[in-house]
Amino acid sequence: MYLEIFGQIKKQLGQFDKWFDAAEALAASKGFNVNVLLDLRLSPDQFPLARQIQVACDTAKLGASRITGKEAPAQPDTEKTFAELRDRVRVVVAYLDGLTAADFEGAAARTVTQPRWEGKVMSCADYFIEHVTPNFYFHFAHAYAILRHNGVSIGKRDYLGALSQRLP
Repeated sequence: MYLEIFGQIKKQLGQFDKWFDAAEALAASKGFNVNVLLDLRLSPDQFPLARQIQVACDTAKLGASRITGKEAPAQPDTEKTFAELRDRVRVVVAYLDGLTAADFEGAAARTVTQPRWEGKVMSCADYFIEHVTPNFYFHFAHAYAILRHNGVSIGKRDYLGALSQRLP
């Protein structure tokens, strides 16, 4: 279960490249610095685009790390350009690429905790279903929405990515 769903998350992270390309094309056609998009947000109390991307990446890598026990790459949240965010996404995808089914063995017997949970724990399965998956998609979708809202030409196919369709 974990490996397949982290595979889907990895695929979704790969969509950022297409979104970034579309943002750069818009900026070039309109004559503005593409990096101004990184500070935009949908609402004053929400994270800006750059932070949405950082948190989506963190949710994926830290979720996998907490479930497998494998250390995740450190990333200090200092990205100020699309180029730097591309690198961040690539590091996370490479980390997820390195996971195998064996890394998830024993997850059913383990629990997960975080400092902000004040001593509380969750099973790995509950953590994955109730926290990792919805939190990843929350920030991933907000990044998409910020770009769309600001005129970047991306659509549903750019959100979903390639599907595993085949002829019967």
